[in-house]
Amino acid sequence: MSRYARQVILPEVGVEGQNRLARARVLVVGAGGLAAPVLPLLAGAGVGRLTIVDPDTVDLSNLHRQTLFAEADCGRPKAEAATERCRALNSEITVEAQNQTLTPANAADLVAEADLVLDCADSYAASYTLSDTCLAQGKPLISASVLGLSGYVGGFCGGAPSLRAVFPDAPDSGASCATSGVLGPVVAMIGAMQGQMALGVILGLDPSPLGQMVQVDGRTCTSSGFRFDTAPDPDRHFPFVAPSQLAADDLIVDLRSVDEAVQPIHPDARRMTVEALRTDPNKGKTLALCCATGLRAWRAAEELHPHWRGRIVLVAAATS
Repeated sequence: MSRYARQVILPEVGVEGQNRLARARVLVVGAGGLAAPVLPLLAGAGVGRLTIVDPDTVDLSNLHRQTLFAEADCGRPKAEAATERCRALNSEITVEAQNQTLTPANAADLVAEADLVLDCADSYAASYTLSDTCLAQGKPLISASVLGLSGYVGGFCGGAPSLRAVFPDAPDSGASCATSGVLGPVVAMIGAMQGQMALGVILGLDPSPLGQMVQVDGRTCTSSGFRFDTAPDPDRHFPFVAPSQLAADDLIVDLRSVDEAVQPIHPDARRMTVEALRTDPNKGKTLALCCATGLRAWRAAEELHPHWRGRIVLVAAATS
């Protein structure tokens, strides 16, 4: 216990709390900016098993906020480089790298192996896929998002309302860090809060981080928060699915133009506009709307829902 002595003496931790940390299995989706503080903090605290999921490689343009990596890591798979750092920090824990994309097809199996899930992907499709999966399995989810000089972190599912209870509608903006920019310290602040919330869930702190939302303003270095323990989950929503989960008789529509994507997302996908779908005769079928991030598909689903009798699902070309 000598390496954990400074946290074991805390009444909120103690020997039993340290044992809880050692038994915990945490799934971390995304090994970028948010994970840069999260992963060393969880590894250093003695979380027994970390599974890191990320399909991307380290890029020089991201090092200003992805401080877990060095210049020499450029071109390496993020999950593998992050795993190496965590193992170097704490050889007593188990760390596994998964160099793959989180999708609606593999999310259930990945979540089932974890006691707690951290959404560090900063992707609409990944966040809602994880929330839906965690809600169905009763697993707690700590989700965070950062853009520009602000962001949020919250504790969802696991007995608390899901992400959809707080954000039931399609996001207003499709902006990303690549298009709108982001400052490293803002990401680090929110990532550190995400790590603290994760430890709070494992240790069973009261009040629970689940049902808590924290919003951070990096411009003024201030934060605000609220609890949403009683927020109702929406009666209906448009779930994300993987192309492999679509059936032969589904109406699959790729909303991207040929200039955006030469090959459609599915062999049976048609290229149609929302206007054309309004008068399509197949309104009783399951409608699968496809785009790059899922945001355009979500907005189209909201527009078409009053006119469509069948189920509407969303497909994102990239999830995490």
